[in-house]
Amino acid sequence: MSPDDQVAGMFRSKSPRLTEERAEALALQVLAFLVADPKQISRFLSLTGTTPDELRNTGSSRELQIATLEYLLSDEGLLLTFCQDAGLDPASIAPAHQLLSGTQYD
Repeated sequence: MSPDDQVAGMFRSKSPRLTEERAEALALQVLAFLVADPKQISRFLSLTGTTPDELRNTGSSRELQIATLEYLLSDEGLLLTFCQDAGLDPASIAPAHQLLSGTQYD
C-alpha cells in the first residue's frame, strides 16, 4: 500500500485518528499535488515567498507544511480538486492544519 493510499484510507474511515505523522504526510501529499501543476506551484511560491531552492531544501519543514495546508484551505476550488483526486474528505484538511499549527477553528 502506497503512502497516498494510507493517508486516503485514514481519512475515509468514520472516526480517523489524526496523528502528527499523518498530518505531515498529508501536507507532503498536498505539496506533491501543487508541484505537479506549474501554475499552482508558481502561485504558491509567489504567495509564500519561497524559492524553488528553499522548497527543495525545506520540503519537510513544519513551516512549509503549515503554509502548504493554508494555501490549499484558502482556495475552495483547489481544495475540492485535490480532495477529489486524492479520495479525501475536504473536511479532513483543516484538522491536519490545526494539528500542525496549533490553530483553533470555530
